[in-house]
Amino acid sequence: MLILTRKVGESVAIGDDIQVSVIEIKGSQVKLGIRAPRDVTVHREEIYLKIQDENRRAAQVSTDALGTVEELLLKKAT
Repeated sequence: MLILTRKVGESVAIGDDIQVSVIEIKGSQVKLGIRAPRDVTVHREEIYLKIQDENRRAAQVSTDALGTVEELLLKKAT
């Protein structure tokens, strides 16, 4: 993990296309601004983890549903 110190108004560049700026600091909270191309998704970590969990659950449901469809097709064929 890279650890940097930045002040309000200062930024960090990630590659050529992403810039993270410190907008405001209030107590223990830091407000960040993120400039990135539209095709780069940016989420808070807790939201990202929920999305990943939902994707895993959706993939599992799809697998179960496909198994059920396969069983129905096999029964119909016999």
